[in-house]
Amino acid sequence: MEFFKIKHDIPFMSYGRYTTAISLVTFLLAIFFLATRGLNFGVDFTGGTVMEVHYAQSADLNKVRDQLANMNLRDALVQNFGTSKDVLIQVPLKQNTSGAKLSEQVLEQLRQQDASVEMRRVEFVGPQVGKDLVENGSLALLLVSLGIVCYLWLRFEWKFGLAAIIANLHDVVIILGFFAFFQWEFSLSVLAAVLAVLGYSVNESVVVFDRIRENFRKMRKTEVAGIIDNAITRTMSRTVITHACTQMMVTAMLLLGGETLHYFALALTIGILFSIYSSVLVASPILMLLGVSREDFIKPEKTTEEALP
Repeated sequence: MEFFKIKHDIPFMSYGRYTTAISLVTFLLAIFFLATRGLNFGVDFTGGTVMEVHYAQSADLNKVRDQLANMNLRDALVQNFGTSKDVLIQVPLKQNTSGAKLSEQVLEQLRQQDASVEMRRVEFVGPQVGKDLVENGSLALLLVSLGIVCYLWLRFEWKFGLAAIIANLHDVVIILGFFAFFQWEFSLSVLAAVLAVLGYSVNESVVVFDRIRENFRKMRKTEVAGIIDNAITRTMSRTVITHACTQMMVTAMLLLGGETLHYFALALTIGILFSIYSSVLVASPILMLLGVSREDFIKPEKTTEEALP
């Protein structure tokens, strides 16, 4: 299905040097912010206490934050959870204070303003668990990346696998760079979004790569740049439809999902935008730099003299 059809191929590869340079600059900036500022890990990774409290009426989050600040818990994260009457409180790990004792102190403080407050749930994440989550999350990213390379290597050719993983890791590093620069909280839900973006981005790259491979077999007299330009142009309608529909859903989560889904949807939004850019203006120019050619798919025809024994 096509909402629109472009008659003439867009010369994307003529801008390949510029787009690659822009990508390299943004990638290096993201690495710089990750190295200097680091990620603002949430309680899931650092350890701490998670409490869910319920109010008889809609909770005033600002008042809850002020009450926690009076307890010297200014770094606590307070957000609605499900409904406006339910509040999720995440307190980073405190020395010499157990999770059970801290939850009792918080509940006592909250009840000074509203006696109807109820404690629905208390969970404690130890520092060792947080450390394990960081290690397991990093391992998950590594295994997913290796799996993508192997898949594309087997389906296409090693140059495609290398170009795709560079483009996909470009998307991941950019997302992490945004979270490092703005110091947004990096939680398990954000990690899930990063892994989802990896799969989403590789899907877009596979569609373009498949059309490139097909063009090498059909457009035998066309230069490599023209083949890639045609492949990208012919898949643009599909790209616009797919990304627009996906972003509509993610935007709904971003605007209506509350604090619980905010950073998850934000990571997906950044990932979707950059996956469009990387699959078109990062992966394809890298393919040209790696010297992809028709011979990678089609063996050259033997001349009459070579065919004779």
